[in-house]
Amino acid sequence: MSTQSFEIPAEFRDFADKSVDQARNAFGTFLNGAVKTSEQLRNSASTVQSTLHAAVLKSLDHAKVNAETTFDYAQRVVRAKDPREAFEIQSEFLKTQFAALQAQAKEYGALAQSAAR
Repeated sequence: MSTQSFEIPAEFRDFADKSVDQARNAFGTFLNGAVKTSEQLRNSASTVQSTLHAAVLKSLDHAKVNAETTFDYAQRVVRAKDPREAFEIQSEFLKTQFAALQAQAKEYGALAQSAAR
């Protein structure tokens, strides 16, 4: 029986060695990118969470103000001396509520813009 020695050509070994190095570098780059993405997601989640919390608090504040304004309006209408005064109270209420809703919408818009940043 003859035992022939099998030798891997140097070019093939060099090619394989370079391929392993390239794969190692590519995986390292991938892993670094994944870590950076994870950190960005964490920061984004934190920003979204704090913005959402601010929006909820603002919504509760707006609900309180709107409710108080509506109760004040209802009380004024009930105390009106005649239909003309009730109509004036209603007109004033509608104007102030429309302005308040516009201001509140701007506040929500500002919150949305800050979250987008």
